[in-house]
Amino acid sequence: MSTQHDNLVHLNISNWQERVDMAAALRWTERLDMHEGVANHFSLAVNEDGTQFLLNPGQVHFSRVKASDLLLLDANDPDTLDQPNAPDATAWGLHGSIHRLCPHVRCAMHIHSTYATVLASLEDSTLPPIDQNAAMFFNRVVIDKEFGGLALQSEGERCASMLADPKTQIMIMGNHGILAFGDTPAETFNRMYYFEKAARNYIIALHTQRPLSVLSDEVAEKVGQDLDDYYKDYRHLDELKAILDEENSNYAS
Repeated sequence: MSTQHDNLVHLNISNWQERVDMAAALRWTERLDMHEGVANHFSLAVNEDGTQFLLNPGQVHFSRVKASDLLLLDANDPDTLDQPNAPDATAWGLHGSIHRLCPHVRCAMHIHSTYATVLASLEDSTLPPIDQNAAMFFNRVVIDKEFGGLALQSEGERCASMLADPKTQIMIMGNHGILAFGDTPAETFNRMYYFEKAARNYIIALHTQRPLSVLSDEVAEKVGQDLDDYYKDYRHLDELKAILDEENSNYAS
């Protein structure tokens, strides 16, 4: 099997390792059934001010995206949607706005996963710290309750305006889904994965109709900070890539 370096030399594509990580994250999001068919998008800034970014192509199933498929876009290019191989208009509206207006956001992953979307559909979309996974996100979530329709330009700009705090790890998009944020694909995927697990635990706990045991603010913040410190190398995505490599997947091509 070709190495990633061989692929880079062969394809002469920049940001190769980042492309490989993004493709792996997309493949595993599909495997975990957190995808939306050929919709939803992941983006990663690749220049210093964050305005140039990688994005998965529109209408391509997550299970088929390869590293070489990712689009390299400029958030400041007003003609992007008029060019050949243009991105999906909603992906451009949301991710283009984020990378144009929020330079501190490096990676953004948007999904409509089942339990996170159920949480986003509740009148109160707060995720209380009932377990360690939920406490990971204590005071690190912004909730948007002003859903205005498809994430075209104006809606994307409105969402981006809510991301001024660099501490934000998750946006709960009311009546829509979620956005996860991080500095790298590995960090962002890890947060997206654990937020879905936390949302699942919470929704199941609500189904028991028994009183919830909610951690104190002090303990929840301590757990959140401890986990911020604990997750530094994000081996999670590396292990998932190793599984794909063992299966001779073409994600890294």
